[in-house]
Amino acid sequence: MPSSPNPALPAAHTYYQRHIFFCLNERKNGEDACALHGAQQGFDRCKSKVKEAGLAGVGKVRVNKAGCLDRCAGGPVAVVYPEAVWYTFVDNDDIDEIVESHLKNGQVVERLVLPADVGR
Repeated sequence: MPSSPNPALPAAHTYYQRHIFFCLNERKNGEDACALHGAQQGFDRCKSKVKEAGLAGVGKVRVNKAGCLDRCAGGPVAVVYPEAVWYTFVDNDDIDEIVESHLKNGQVVERLVLPADVGR
């Protein structure tokens, strides 16, 4: 198994090297939500690119759907763990850059990081 990206956790305590969660929340009351801003397309693109790059699977990367992550004002949003880096994105190029830079090479894509003060 590969080394843990989080030095506080031994590799035996991690199942995936990284997890990326995409908010796919849709609100019935008409309030703004990530689903209205291309979140599903971003999720689908990320899943496809991770698989294509050979990054999917145990000890590698897992792409997951999530409900509301409570940062709607920055939507669409995704978060990468264990680094806890929050991203916003607008198109396939943004997703491709997150996959290549962060998920593959461990380099945060600073231009896409969601500011800490952006919430619901």
